[in-house]
Order: sequence, then C-alpha cells, then structure tokens
Amino acid sequence: MPETRREVFGVLCSGRGTDLQSIIDAIGRGDIDASIGVVITDKPNVMALERANKAGIQNVCVPRRDYDDRENFERAMIAELEKNEVTSVICAGFMRILSPYFVHHYAGRIINIHPALLPSFPGAHAHRDVLAYGVKVSGCTVHFVDEGTDSGPIIMQKAVPVLDDDTEETLAARVLKEEHIIFPKAVSLYADGRLRVDGRHVTILPANPKQHN
Repeated sequence: MPETRREVFGVLCSGRGTDLQSIIDAIGRGDIDASIGVVITDKPNVMALERANKAGIQNVCVPRRDYDDRENFERAMIAELEKNEVTSVICAGFMRILSPYFVHHYAGRIINIHPALLPSFPGAHAHRDVLAYGVKVSGCTVHFVDEGTDSGPIIMQKAVPVLDDDTEETLAARVLKEEHIIFPKAVSLYADGRLRVDGRHVTILPANPKQHN
C-alpha cells in the first residue's frame, strides 16, 4: 500500500499566537500526527514569532505594508510556504481575509479558528458584535476556509455562555480556553484524513486503529 502523506502545516498568525501554541503543544504531545514547516506573520515583533523560535520552528514575517497589493503579498506568503514544503495551511489568529487567489492555491487545505458560533457573527469583531446583539450563548468554530468571510464548511464548534456582566475581554478569555481545546482536535482529525467534506457538511470518519500508535 502507498505510504500516507504526513501533513506539513504552514501557520499564519497576526499577534500573540496562543492558538499557534495550542497546536505546537499538541504536536509535542503526539496528539497531532503532523509537523509545522513554517510560521508566517504579517506583522513584525509579535509573540507568535517568539513562540515559533522557542519551539525551533522556521518562522518569517511577511509585512503587508511592503507590498503594493494583496496578490503580491499573498504570492510572497505562498513562496515561503512552498519553500518549506507546506501541504496545508492553518490560520491561527490571522487577521486578514485571504483572496480567492490564495484560497484556490490551497483549495480544501486551509483551516481557520473563529471566536464565535458561525454562521453568526463573522468578521474581525465577533465579541463586540455578540455583546451588542445580546445573545446568551457564544463560542468558537473551526472551519475550512473558502472565498467568503468565515463562511467555509464547519468542522467543529464549542459553545460558552455569555454572562450579563461580560466585557469583550472576559468573553474573549472564556472563548479562548475552548479554542485551545477544539482547534488541536480539529487539526488532528484533518491530519489523520478523518474529515469528509460534502458541500457544506463535514463528516468525522472513524479512527484507523493504527493511527497514533
């Protein structure tokens, strides 16, 4: 039988990199049967780069301001991903919408974490929008990336309560704890080939007994 390809992830970040750290830790524990080929940030001097350095992972900043348009910026990121033999991409707090050009290049191979229960409250200000709307439950969503804004097929979700005295900061902290649990789980399922996508529906397939042995 042909050998199954082991995933090499490229991780895109914009800030602290706590979701990145959850993936690094899960790989270190053996919970994810894959590796990280490179961490790319769009901003210099962010904590995500320090986390990658500490873990001995190749990392680079590709500053958006250095490029005259989004396609050239994304071409530069793709060049770094390909140089490091990346097979799939994880967006871990990457605060930019990827263009159709990038999405097509890695079609079906980009996973994102979003701090709300999609399809409600997409976009960059989920916690603010949740509190403004007055919903009683929020949470986080791991999904495949398509050409829309936080609109790709959903892999996994986790709900958390919204409390009467919540601020954006307190709600974000509660949601982030769950992100650090479900994001590595979803990435592990993907790495093991256990996700089947049929239109908008993602099915989790049974585990192969030989996996992670």
